[in-house]
Amino acid sequence: MSDRFELVREGARRDGVEIVHYAPRFPVPGTRAERRVERTIGLLFLVTFLAGIGFAAGYVAWPWRHRLGGDLAVLYTPMLGVTLGIALLSLGFGIVTVAKKLLPEEVSVQHRHEDASPRDEQQLTGATLANLGTEVGITRRPLLKYTLGLGGLGAGVAAVMPLGALIKDPHQNNQMMTTGWAHTTGTAPIRLIREDGSPVRPEDVSVGGQITVFPDIPGGTTNAHADSPTLLIHLRDDDARKAADAAARSTKNRGAQWGNYVAFSKICTHAGCPASLYEQQTNKLLCPCHQSQFLITDNARPIFGPATRRLPQLPLDVDAEGYFVAKHDFPEAIGPGFWERPA
Repeated sequence: MSDRFELVREGARRDGVEIVHYAPRFPVPGTRAERRVERTIGLLFLVTFLAGIGFAAGYVAWPWRHRLGGDLAVLYTPMLGVTLGIALLSLGFGIVTVAKKLLPEEVSVQHRHEDASPRDEQQLTGATLANLGTEVGITRRPLLKYTLGLGGLGAGVAAVMPLGALIKDPHQNNQMMTTGWAHTTGTAPIRLIREDGSPVRPEDVSVGGQITVFPDIPGGTTNAHADSPTLLIHLRDDDARKAADAAARSTKNRGAQWGNYVAFSKICTHAGCPASLYEQQTNKLLCPCHQSQFLITDNARPIFGPATRRLPQLPLDVDAEGYFVAKHDFPEAIGPGFWERPA
């Protein structure tokens, strides 16, 4: 045994730990078996590096925004899951292999004691930790040293890549803050259309009735714009006055109502289910998934269930030909409550 190990044994003994069995995995350094284990571990750490870099490259460069023709777009999330999973698995297997194949076999017995250890025992414990690196042999195994560094780099890059989307303001040039109702300033407003593509006039919706409408853009009624379905509701006179008064008190919905008509996102703000069960007598909109209820005459305020934020309201207008159009996109992000902002 080395002098360092005897120092470790003595330190353990002073702390009430008796090393009853200790056997290096490879008593003779440099054997073929040891080199094979070293190459295996190095390969695992190298795979970690490559998978981590692949995750980062895909996260940045994959054409997932291509909504209307993207066969590759549907593979974006699986690609991230596969590369990150490979990176974590190979890193884990590499660490486990180090513990199983390179660390010495050791059986120690310790009697429990209270209070802190004396200062000299703490120093000897530090020597024990230093001995761990010696037993693994990182310093005399440059392949392990460099591949472990690469693996840590790859895993680190994969870990920090998503942070950019978390720390930046989501309202600034972020596609998650826009829907199919968005349009460039100066262009013609987008019409409201039915699922069959026909535009909607005010007289097409009966009093107390509602229809689902979509933006009149290419693919507007397809899953390519699944964030855009909107519920157009024709309120009764008294209910419309209540809705207008409530909208006047809201900085986001002021002026969004047209006559007795209101339009709200159909995407529930709890979990993204379609909130489409409208009770015209009570003006409540029910989401069938988790029973969240929204009061349409009060800016679609949640009054029951797990939803915590209002349904965003689409500002309405009628064009020169008498068809409904959207003045602009929803004033806030649609969808689940992680977008919650003060009303």
